[in-house]
Amino acid sequence: MADTGRVMETVILAVVIAVVVLGALGGLIVGSRRRKPLPPPPPKTPDITAPPAEPHVGDEAETPRDEPRRTIEEVDLPGGPAPVVVEEPPVVEVPGIEVPEPTAGRLVRLRTRLSRSQNALGKGLLTLLSREHLDEDTWEEIEDTLLTADVGVQPTQELVERLRERVRVLGTRTPEELRGLLREELLTLVGTDADRTVKTEPEGRKPGIVMVVGVNGTGKTTTTGKLARVLVADGRTVVLGAADTFRAAAADQLQTWGERVGAYTVRGPEAGDPASVAFDAVKEGKEMGVDVVLIDTAGRLHTKTGLMDELGKVKRVVEKHAPLDEVLLVLDATTGQNGLVQARVFAEVVDITGIVLTKLDGTAKGGIVVAVQRELGVPVKLIGLGEGADDLAPFEPEAFVDALIGD
Repeated sequence: MADTGRVMETVILAVVIAVVVLGALGGLIVGSRRRKPLPPPPPKTPDITAPPAEPHVGDEAETPRDEPRRTIEEVDLPGGPAPVVVEEPPVVEVPGIEVPEPTAGRLVRLRTRLSRSQNALGKGLLTLLSREHLDEDTWEEIEDTLLTADVGVQPTQELVERLRERVRVLGTRTPEELRGLLREELLTLVGTDADRTVKTEPEGRKPGIVMVVGVNGTGKTTTTGKLARVLVADGRTVVLGAADTFRAAAADQLQTWGERVGAYTVRGPEAGDPASVAFDAVKEGKEMGVDVVLIDTAGRLHTKTGLMDELGKVKRVVEKHAPLDEVLLVLDATTGQNGLVQARVFAEVVDITGIVLTKLDGTAKGGIVVAVQRELGVPVKLIGLGEGADDLAPFEPEAFVDALIGD
């Protein structure tokens, strides 16, 4: 029995030890589950100098300093949208419409400018005619003077022959008589009976149609713009057709001229069809009811067959609306006899009705007026006497001859 008792005590002791061991193990497991990793160490706090403490009541405060203060408008409100600054639109000055000078007597007003470069011809002739003895050598000098001024061979021979006859009959030759004699003969040579008006008032229809032709460099596009000013000065309304589509900026140049006098410009794409632009310009002019349509054409070298074909096409297309009233050929007076070559080629294509001589103020070769009229059988209608906007003048034979021979 005693042995049995000892066995039971041993068993009980073993059970108690097992329970204690199991309890300890359970505690360790729970503890390990509840344990969390330690947070990383906080970053090192930067060294920041603390602001000075605000003075409190009773403290000895520093005397306030004047500091710039921002206005309310300059302070961004927290949480709201940024203030919208409304800028005033820039003021664009619209150029006013210019009022061109009246064309009546314009050549007389420009006579001084013309005579400065042209009276070498008149003075040279008067000096030669005033010699005491007019021998053959003197008459040859007179011929040379006229030929140098681009009067042309046939007109020169005619003038010299008439001068010789009248001087022989006149006998005495005072300066006044010689000036009067030379004036009469030069007027006869230039011609006073031709109709020099630019035809812009066709009967029974509107608008009048004017085509301007010539090679580049003669001032063709500028002349077209100046002619618009001449017409506006005479009370006409104008539409411009920028059919010179092959030259860069030609349409811009013409449009600028038109805007200055209130003329509308019809233009097309660069390198486009010139005939289409001309057609649209006439169509637009008819719809607007204007008085005149001016068409500026291409002006590449007159030796280019393609250009002449193009001009012929422009003429045919425009005449589907109405016949052309004027075809003005622009010639550079400084080119002399070369201008006559140009005139012949253009005349074969488009039937020139009038001539515009530009740059006549810069040359002493005023005789080109006579030569080109003889060559084409059409009158000089306008002359350019400078770079100014109103320096294009209707040609007046009397004023021109007076400028040649001087006062």
